[in-house]
Amino acid sequence: MKNKLILASASPRRLELLKQLGIVPDTVLPADIDETPLKLELPRDHALRLSQEKAATIAALHPDAFVLAADTVVAVGRRILPKAETLEQAAYCLPLLSGRRHTVYNGITVIAPGGKARSRLAETTVKFTRLHPRDIQAYLDSGEWRGKAGGYGIQGAAAAFIPFIGGSYSTVVGLSLYDTIHLLKGSGFVQDC
Repeated sequence: MKNKLILASASPRRLELLKQLGIVPDTVLPADIDETPLKLELPRDHALRLSQEKAATIAALHPDAFVLAADTVVAVGRRILPKAETLEQAAYCLPLLSGRRHTVYNGITVIAPGGKARSRLAETTVKFTRLHPRDIQAYLDSGEWRGKAGGYGIQGAAAAFIPFIGGSYSTVVGLSLYDTIHLLKGSGFVQDC
């Protein structure tokens, strides 16, 4: 009998991305952890740590299942941008992104039954065009920014602001499919075809 796969995430985007790989988790169970960055924590370390903590939290409750967890961090230099839950947070992020490159980090962790953990960090560079205040206001009015790291979603209207990405599109959406499939294979959940 095949072990269950638990997706330790509340993100509907991660669930949709997994479906692109033909993988449907048996359970979706978000991990409730403190996502506050540690003092002097770099964005890449923050993304990886959060994915590991989320996976460990759920694996402790379900030791016989495969647990997949991820975290996405948008960073301008060393500055970690918030996951925009309020209009003020989104309004803070968009001017910082305007006219410059930023990095999206995607920490991914898989814990197999028995507790063996594997993690990867995906990194994608995204360039935003210079945003006019009316562009920012229209995007804020759209509400698309809600719950999105850095206050934008590349899979929506914000795609019009992005002339260039260097790396994986799925990383920016919220789950690097390349890294995820390799972690699941390495953990024994997915067999090589």
